[in-house]
Amino acid sequence: MDYLPDDNSRYKDVDYWDERYKTEQCYDWLGSFSKFEHLLEKHVKKEDSILILGCGNSSMSGDMYSAGYRSITNVDYSSVCISTMSARHSDCPGMSWHQMDVRQLAFPDASFDVVLEKATLDAIMVGEKSPWRVSPQTACFIHQALTEISRCLKPGGRFVSVTFADPFFRKRLYAKTEYKWSVKKHSYGEGLEYFVYVMTKGEELSPEDQALEIKLREDTEKSQASRITTTQHEEEEDFMSNIDL
Repeated sequence: MDYLPDDNSRYKDVDYWDERYKTEQCYDWLGSFSKFEHLLEKHVKKEDSILILGCGNSSMSGDMYSAGYRSITNVDYSSVCISTMSARHSDCPGMSWHQMDVRQLAFPDASFDVVLEKATLDAIMVGEKSPWRVSPQTACFIHQALTEISRCLKPGGRFVSVTFADPFFRKRLYAKTEYKWSVKKHSYGEGLEYFVYVMTKGEELSPEDQALEIKLREDTEKSQASRITTTQHEEEEDFMSNIDL
């Protein structure tokens, strides 16, 4: 069966995923756990409480469990996925499965040592026409998700994001003071390079990332001011053209 959607925007559609998960057994975006395990073990302890976002039907949760990570909470917004994966791993004490939206995580503040996502945010953004300018709708979605992730992390907790997005584009989203975390980048892969970003709650942004945040804020303010000025000029011209001289 061909699981590619007719339009990339369908990657945001839960109905698409429900249908896909009814027949697809397993798919690992950006490679299997073994590809980046050497990076993860530097930042995630076996005894950590771990939340995996957009778990899908990936083998990652099971592979991590086999590797000794035994406190794993998995969430996905597809009920079909959660039902299937929960049954598949019913013999794994300490592993749980919940249908949930990443923008509204039903966990108390400071619940987890680690929040992990692999290609979940990529799927949300895949419909964007340009990485240079994310649509307001997608930017809002990502901001809501990151705010929830930060809220659910314990002090000193780590948000680990595995993605194909290079730092030039992804740091624009992650490096924000309001999330109260630092951002560090690692990579893996042969031929194709994938990235692992580790955000540590309670650490400050590096001077470089602080400068990036300030620049992006200033660019946004200039762009908004320019649009307002343009709109005002257009309204004035329209007004003048309708005056009956």
